[in-house]
Amino acid sequence: MTSLCGRVAVVLAVAVGASGCGQNKFQQEVETEKVAVKLARHMAAGEYEVITTGELKTLLDTRPEMVLIDAMPLEASYKKQHIDGAVQFLFPKATMETWDAEQTAGKSEEEFVSLLGEDKDKLVVVYCGFTACGRSHNGALWAKRNGYKNVKRYPGGIFAWKGAGLPTVAAGP
Repeated sequence: MTSLCGRVAVVLAVAVGASGCGQNKFQQEVETEKVAVKLARHMAAGEYEVITTGELKTLLDTRPEMVLIDAMPLEASYKKQHIDGAVQFLFPKATMETWDAEQTAGKSEEEFVSLLGEDKDKLVVVYCGFTACGRSHNGALWAKRNGYKNVKRYPGGIFAWKGAGLPTVAAGP
């Protein structure tokens, strides 16, 4: 685990990019604060770490043994674009306190654990669309609840990935 100061610094760095357009700097700060606090609370509740676009790119370039989860909808998002190497598993935007197969496209908790694999020390990285989206929080939260120790959330998601000019792939029909 990183220190509290380190975690807060990451949250603030991620949140700075979440401010809205067309607002004055004071209004932007209110929006940034909302996203930063939500992310910090998610991290505390889920007991996982967050990573930046650059850190995820480095991980993918060095190809450690890892599972990269795209928590977005299959048809509306994953099939159109995702980070190369990601596997799809839908999670809801709102925090899922108890497992609800209706919110995971009919998939069970056992199917999620099977997707992650038997090695509880393997790196698991979960992403969704953008920082304010809670799908990646749910994926990381449920990985931790199932005993996976090396869980990270990539909060910038596909928007930050594309914003950095990095490639995506389509899953096809």
